Amino acid sequence: METEEKKKPETQFEAPARDESPRTRIGLGAYFIAAAAVIFVIVIGFGFVSRKKAEADLKQVTAKAAIAAVNVVYPEAGAPNNEIVLPGNTQAFTDAPIFARTNGYVKSWHVDIGTRVKKGQLLAEIETPEVDQQLQQARADLQTAQANLRQAQITADRWEALWKTNSVSKQETDVAVSAFHAMKATVDSNTSNVRRLEELQGFQKIYAPFDGVITARNTDIGALINSGASTPTQELFHLTAINILRVFVAVPQLYAQAVRPGATAFLTLDEFPGKTFSGTIARNSNSIDPASRTLLVEVDVDNRSGTLLPGAYVSVHLKLPQSVSSVTLPANTLLFRSEGLRVGVVRNGRAQLVPVTIGRDYGNSVEVVTGLQPTDSVIINPSDSLIDGTAVRVNPSPAQATAK
Repeated sequence: METEEKKKPETQFEAPARDESPRTRIGLGAYFIAAAAVIFVIVIGFGFVSRKKAEADLKQVTAKAAIAAVNVVYPEAGAPNNEIVLPGNTQAFTDAPIFARTNGYVKSWHVDIGTRVKKGQLLAEIETPEVDQQLQQARADLQTAQANLRQAQITADRWEALWKTNSVSKQETDVAVSAFHAMKATVDSNTSNVRRLEELQGFQKIYAPFDGVITARNTDIGALINSGASTPTQELFHLTAINILRVFVAVPQLYAQAVRPGATAFLTLDEFPGKTFSGTIARNSNSIDPASRTLLVEVDVDNRSGTLLPGAYVSVHLKLPQSVSSVTLPANTLLFRSEGLRVGVVRNGRAQLVPVTIGRDYGNSVEVVTGLQPTDSVIINPSDSLIDGTAVRVNPSPAQATAK
């Protein structure tokens, strides 16, 4: 009995335990499901946030890469000046080749290169045997024609006298008079031919047409001279007048109005350090060359001392009516556009195309007289596709990169 009673309570306690076990398992499963769902949501949210951040970073990198990186340079300021210095070339005031005007052979020459000659001085002599014979024949033909003219005149006078007495017909008289006039024309023709040959014979001696210096001699004794128009003629001498030299200089359009005839200009040469030569602006072309945008100006320089030589390179100093401030830029900063010359300047992170006016061209660099300040950041080697307002990023200079 006691054994049964003891067993009953155990059965009562076991029954409730069996009833609560499934509930407990259901609660734990729901907990795990909820936890898994939370973790899944967290993972999804983290992935979404990461993807959004990656997209934002990619957009930022792409936008940064889309901004063109440029190198810049700052204009070098120059001191205000009241003159411009331009290259020029000296030329003889008068420069003439000397040719022969008759055929023959060079008999002698009396001057050589470097010889200073006066106007009318004998330079060379030419033997002209053919011209001499032609002249003798022409003179003989003239004498024959003159004799025939005298005979024709006598005949015409006689026929006119006979016609007055009605001894001959009018027709015969007119024939005699016409023969006289024809013979007179023949005499005039022969006379002109003699004068032509005498002129050719006078060209046997070659004289200097003006005072100057012989700069070339291209002939020698015995050389054949052919002055025919059908064959190329040979220059015998070259004569230049150097008492006054012409200096031609191309003045930029910007300074064209400052160049006035009669103004004084100064010349300097490397072979004469510290020495200047004074000249006068004689004239200008009154026209701007469309290719170079320059005005051709002639400066006349007194060179009676013979110090300056034609063909020399000189520096021409021209005075300006007022001082001009300018800056210097590398030539690879210029943009040639249809609307005019431009440079790209970086302002507030964007490129701005600024019109400029060029003064002098130094080759690798140019002088800019208007449009820029020394503080402007000018783009080097700008792209031809660069437009106004383009976003740009300035690369650090080598000094800044080294400091970093």
